[in-house]
Amino acid sequence: MPSRTPSAPPTVVFDDRAHSASIGTLAAAFCVGGALTLLALTSARTARAANLAGPADGAPLMRAPLQVVAPVDLKRYAGVWHEQARLPNRFQKQCTGPVTAEYTLLDDGSVEVRNRCILENGSFDESVGSARVVPVAGQPGAGRLEVRFAPEWLSWLPLVWGDYWILKLDRDYQVALVGTPNRQYLWVLSRAPRLDEAALQAELDYARTLGFDVDKVELTGR
Repeated sequence: MPSRTPSAPPTVVFDDRAHSASIGTLAAAFCVGGALTLLALTSARTARAANLAGPADGAPLMRAPLQVVAPVDLKRYAGVWHEQARLPNRFQKQCTGPVTAEYTLLDDGSVEVRNRCILENGSFDESVGSARVVPVAGQPGAGRLEVRFAPEWLSWLPLVWGDYWILKLDRDYQVALVGTPNRQYLWVLSRAPRLDEAALQAELDYARTLGFDVDKVELTGR
């Protein structure tokens, strides 16, 4: 039987250009991935620093969760309140004069909210909304509410509701400090059209201890 000569193994041709292109692609991917990772870490550090930043005067900001007054008797809280001061916000930019908020307790436990402010031309702007109580575990009657000014048929959307936290309230229900847990919104309210300067300052000093940037506060109608 004739012997068969073993065939030589196939020759592998090394394509230097293809190999270099593959290495280049991997290197580019590694660089891009590293850059994105670095960008994500930098953004996270920036966001964390922003959350821990203090007020304009450089004092350390209290980041502990805000506490609300408990209990709050909504029947006594109802009625007309006069705004004395506020942190600037987009929905009150047009208000240049006195601002009032009237709360009416309804039979279903919700609260009608009627905000009115004087405009630059002397006319007034009015917004009517609704507030609901947010239960707080272990604190029956806590002054934590949510307010909406969107139409009722949109009330199922969480984003139409804004926080309304009663942070300080005197025993006679004459002066109230209201804010939001993110410390971006703040109002000083009083039953009297004009609050005594010392009393107003006391409310603002207390708000500062809670971490609000009261240096940016606008005084209403002064």
